[in-house]
Amino acid sequence: MAKISGYITCVCTANTCRSPMAERLLAHALLAEDEPLRSISVISAGVSSYEGERASENSVRALKKVGLDLSDHFSHSLTPEIVENSLVFFCMTDSHQYLLKEFYPNLKAPVLLFRQFMEPPASTQLPDPYGMQLEAYENCRDNLVEAIPSCVQYLREKLVPNLK
Repeated sequence: MAKISGYITCVCTANTCRSPMAERLLAHALLAEDEPLRSISVISAGVSSYEGERASENSVRALKKVGLDLSDHFSHSLTPEIVENSLVFFCMTDSHQYLLKEFYPNLKAPVLLFRQFMEPPASTQLPDPYGMQLEAYENCRDNLVEAIPSCVQYLREKLVPNLK
């Protein structure tokens, strides 16, 4: 199989809490998928982030509890290069979706919510746990995990056919 050009990008505000957790959780889930999904890189970026900030300590702790390491994460801002090379964007809230479309009005890739495909009454929004207790980060992690099967299903149905 040829190497996939492009990546799946998870987007939040500062790229220190939600989107890094989403990145690692989704990447882990895709390892269990068939090609080409298992070979697609998952990255994360922020709409208003400083370059090089470490993941929040509680994000690191929340993922460690499920066996994933986030200690090597450093924040990234959305850049024209990331935008150009993204196959799909998964945003944490409507505001991230809106800002991404405002900053980059000529986007080619779909701009979706990470929880967009959840059945009602589940919320499509993933609130920011920044500065809260570990429990809020664990809740955020669990809400991401809950949405992953629907994200993977979307990728199977909508992204994979376009990669062939």
